[in-house]
Amino acid sequence: MRTIRVLAAVLLLVIPAAWLRAAPVAPAGKVVPLAALPEQPAHPEKGSSTGLPLPRFVSLATGDVNMRVGPGFQYPIAWVYKRAGLPVVVEREFDVWRLVLAPDGGRGWMHEATLAGTRTFLVSGGDRILRKRPDRKARAVAVLKAGVIGRIRRCKAGAAWCSVVVDGRRGYLRRKDFWGTFPGEAVP
Repeated sequence: MRTIRVLAAVLLLVIPAAWLRAAPVAPAGKVVPLAALPEQPAHPEKGSSTGLPLPRFVSLATGDVNMRVGPGFQYPIAWVYKRAGLPVVVEREFDVWRLVLAPDGGRGWMHEATLAGTRTFLVSGGDRILRKRPDRKARAVAVLKAGVIGRIRRCKAGAAWCSVVVDGRRGYLRRKDFWGTFPGEAVP
């Protein structure tokens, strides 16, 4: 038991301070503003474990995901997320652990097995209208309430609208009406 405590203290010293910087915090019932998200550079940094770009969006693979204060099972659980498909931003990698930013502003470490590469979104603000075409005057397909999670099918680079699917309904949603992409990002 004593050895584990000493090892945990050593690991904390090895983690760069930038990995532990304060996360932007969203007011209750809101999401972190897109402006507060890290910018996705033209030539993004690559993850040390996966070689994938950082930062990047992923989603929660299950409806029971632990967010820990450090990259290991020996670290305490800070939050338990109960929404499968919730989009999160991977900011850093350490072995099988990912430092993530959640839409509510929570920042912590999640095991790679609890994350999926599926691109999803979370409706932000009030009611949002899913449209048949990428046009404000197009026929409404559905009214989406704040907090609804859907899948992103495609977003063209710089486009104001993204093609999405929610509960089997396909349509277009304005990028500014959801949390799940970087500003101007292309999602294939």
